[in-house]
Amino acid sequence: MEGSCSSAELAKLIRCPVIVVADCTKVTRTMAAIILGLTAFDPQVDIRGVILNRTAGCRHQNILRDSIEKYTDVKVLGILPKLQENPIPERHMGLISDAEHSHDPFSEIARWMHSNADVEACLEVARSAPDVPGAIAPLYTGAATGGPVRVGVARDAALWFYYQENFEALRNAGAELVEFSLLADSAVPDVDAVYMGGGFPETLAQGLAANASMRSSIRDSVLSGMPVYAECGGLMYLSRELQYDGVSYPMAGVFPLTTKVFAKPQGHGYMSSVVTASNPFYAPQTRLTGHEFHYSRCVDIENIDSFVFKVERGQGMLKGHDGVLVRNCLAGYTHMHALGNPLWAQNFVNAARVFRTARASGSPGPDIRLEKST
Repeated sequence: MEGSCSSAELAKLIRCPVIVVADCTKVTRTMAAIILGLTAFDPQVDIRGVILNRTAGCRHQNILRDSIEKYTDVKVLGILPKLQENPIPERHMGLISDAEHSHDPFSEIARWMHSNADVEACLEVARSAPDVPGAIAPLYTGAATGGPVRVGVARDAALWFYYQENFEALRNAGAELVEFSLLADSAVPDVDAVYMGGGFPETLAQGLAANASMRSSIRDSVLSGMPVYAECGGLMYLSRELQYDGVSYPMAGVFPLTTKVFAKPQGHGYMSSVVTASNPFYAPQTRLTGHEFHYSRCVDIENIDSFVFKVERGQGMLKGHDGVLVRNCLAGYTHMHALGNPLWAQNFVNAARVFRTARASGSPGPDIRLEKST
């Protein structure tokens, strides 16, 4: 009710001027009331202009502009016509990744914006923002301890959802990141650990299933004791099979699970959990924050007799539970941000070092279990 997590609150916090982008579908003079209401609702929000989006035609645009200029002091900085086709197509979980686009849609959008908005005026508003008050603390503290390690990142059109800050946290902890493709490569590269993010494995399930050598390589890496951290799409890939549009596709088979994609979301929103079982990445009793957004669900969860996370807010793999573990491979539906879980990156890199050392000595990779915060 207080809007503590709103973009308006963030704008107030950093004293940033605001340009409102308003959906004008089937709205005329009422848009002036909406803009006037926004300016009066919280005067500390510095609203400098409005861009009118999804307008229908010249008459509609003129009424919108005239009404806003008559009843408010907010400048109209752009009037965007409704597009017949979305230049960035969407699907069941949002946008299609750039890896699947045959052309660059952003160049088209840029030209369209220049034709229908006063881009220079918008930039002037942006340039008027003051410096952020106070000193900006470094995102990551401390230097890497121990020798460098190589962390493989599964990144292609199937898995591509990653936070850049997570990569930066891993590098700060001493990791060299090595990207590879579950679709195009035949085996996991020479690395000491693997990070598997989210994405759309269901839409490329046929290609993932066809690459049997990679599926086998991932499974063998897990069974060898290599640390693997997987989120959402990564969990789906590590399952026994993936069901989508009535077809079952074989996956890596690390976990005795089948994930099925449904027409409606099976989990959507912020998550908070408590770590209840030892694993390589989080000490027991660690409190985690993250989010989930998935249309898939594990349909044979009875094959899992233990979970790593007790979910206090969110859905997870099963109401109240998330995260499964095989050897040093942890996978679940939780998307985690390194700045909200500051020990994750260092623990990840430490686990990779343990595996690297064991492999160099010819020993099998041990099961790595944290018993206290490190």
